[in-house]
Amino acid sequence: MKKYIKIETGAYRGEDQSGRVFPMVKEYQKHTGSKQGGFITVDVTEQQGYGGLDKVRINIPDIAAATVVPEAVYAAYMEDINSATAGTEDSTQRENDEQAIERIACRFAILNEMTEAVATNKVRAVIVSGPPGIGKSFGVESTLERFSTFDDIAGNKRKFEMVKGAMSAIGLYKKLYEHKDPGHVVCFDDCDAILYDDLSLNLLKAALDSGKKRMLHWNTESRTLYSEGMPNSFEFNAGVIFITNIKFDNVKSKKLQDHLQALQSRCHYLDLTIDSMRDRMLRIRQICRQGMLEKYAMPGAEQERLVQFIFDNRNRLREVSLRMVLKIADLWKMAPDRYQTLAHQTCMKAGV
Repeated sequence: MKKYIKIETGAYRGEDQSGRVFPMVKEYQKHTGSKQGGFITVDVTEQQGYGGLDKVRINIPDIAAATVVPEAVYAAYMEDINSATAGTEDSTQRENDEQAIERIACRFAILNEMTEAVATNKVRAVIVSGPPGIGKSFGVESTLERFSTFDDIAGNKRKFEMVKGAMSAIGLYKKLYEHKDPGHVVCFDDCDAILYDDLSLNLLKAALDSGKKRMLHWNTESRTLYSEGMPNSFEFNAGVIFITNIKFDNVKSKKLQDHLQALQSRCHYLDLTIDSMRDRMLRIRQICRQGMLEKYAMPGAEQERLVQFIFDNRNRLREVSLRMVLKIADLWKMAPDRYQTLAHQTCMKAGV
C-alpha cells in the first residue's frame, strides 16, 4: 500500500521542505560516508518546483524528521497548495489549459522545423530533450520520412537512420562513418548510454564540432575496422539529431554537466518543456484531438472518457504517455465494456 510522508524538517537542494507532504517512494536511508543524517525518496509528479522530475531525495537530519500520514492528509495538502496558487497568482500570469496546449504544440512545431533544417543542411545538429512517451521520436521520424520520399521512389538507400538502444564507442564510430556524407542524417534515439562513456562522448563532440572540418579519429588498433575496410579517420559532413530523456539542466554530476555543456555549445538544444504531470496529460489530450485514436473508430465521447480515465488514475498507471493511451485503446477495441477493468489489471502498479 502506498505511504505518505510529512517532512517535519528537511531540505532539497538547499530549499526548505518542512511541512510538505509527499507520496513516499523509498523509506529513510542513511547517507554513506561521513555525511550526517539521511534522506527519503518521494514522488513529486503532482508538485511544482522540481524541474519536471518524477521523484527526488529529501535530506532530513534523522528518521524522526519525517512522519507517516494518511492519504487524506496528502489530499488535503494538495488541495490547499493548489487553491493557494490559484488565489495568489494574477489571472493574466496563470497559464490555462488551452495556453499550455498551445505552448506544447509550438515546441513540437519547432522540433519539426529544426529536424527539417538538419535534413536540408541548414543546421548541423539538434539535441531534443523531453520525458519518454510524448511523441519526440515520432515527430522527428515523420519529418525525415518526408525527405526520403524521392529516395524511396528511386529505390535508393535512405539518407537517414534512426539508431536506438545501447551502442559501443566503436559502433558509434561505424554508424557515423556510414552516414558521413552531406545530406545524410543520423538520429540517436534513446541512446543515453553514449553520454556516460568518455570515448563515445568525444566522438559525438567531434561529429558536432562547429569548425569548418569535422574530423573523427580512431587512434587505437581495431580488428573490426580493419576487417570491414574502414579508415582510422574520416571527415564527417552529415547532420545529427540526438533524442534524450535527460533534462540537461537537472544533471547533478559535475563531470557529466561539463560534457553536456560541451555538446550544447556545439549544437541547438530544444527542451520540449513538458515538466509536469499536467503537461503530459495536456499533450495526450492534444494528440487525441488531432486524430491519434481514429484507427480505432472510437466515438468522440468514448475518447474523452478514455482520456479522463487516464487522468483519474495517473498516479496508479505504470506510466503516463502516448504509448499508454494506445495500450488502453487496444483494450477498448478488445472489450469495450470491460476495458477499464482490464486496464486496472494490466496497466497499473500493484498495491497502489
